[in-house]
Amino acid sequence: MSAESTHPTSTPTSRPAASPAGDSSPAIRGTRVQPCLWFDDQLEEAARFYTGIFPRSSIGHLARRPATDGGPGAVYAGEFVLDGLAFRGINGGPQHFSFSEAISFSIDCGDQSEVDYYWDSLVDGGEESMCGWLKDRYGISWQVVPTRLYELVSDPDPGRAQAAMQAMLQMRRIVVADLEAAADAAAPTTG
Repeated sequence: MSAESTHPTSTPTSRPAASPAGDSSPAIRGTRVQPCLWFDDQLEEAARFYTGIFPRSSIGHLARRPATDGGPGAVYAGEFVLDGLAFRGINGGPQHFSFSEAISFSIDCGDQSEVDYYWDSLVDGGEESMCGWLKDRYGISWQVVPTRLYELVSDPDPGRAQAAMQAMLQMRRIVVADLEAAADAAAPTTG
């Protein structure tokens, strides 16, 4: 494989050298992909909101503008960690950029109590949507999904899988007991 881009409309760009192990992954150290969220002016407030919900969370460095009234200056950029995932944020001002469902954060929940906890915490001040989706008070989309949903819609019996899927499509908050009841009520499909 060439180390340069071969797209006809692009100019050639070099790629990092292959890793010492000989595979095709680049030998880059310290690089990571990290979500960056644009807020008008609510970065610090949002970071406190999210870190108050998720375990293994913290607020890192918050960069502030110089103070003008003796107090701390306004935050313009910062970092925070949610359940071990690092985020960056900026207060970019009202530029008419908004969050959409095209990008969402999915939370895999082990049981109904986790679904309820994350749903209730994140939807507070936001809005419910269908199929386990919600928008929080800042407009960020979340999918709050029990792992049991994945198991049921992957059931080897297509009738059970379809029944669970149809039940989920009618829900806002996903209710595991209702998914299981729908799957159990489905007539067995013979193959």
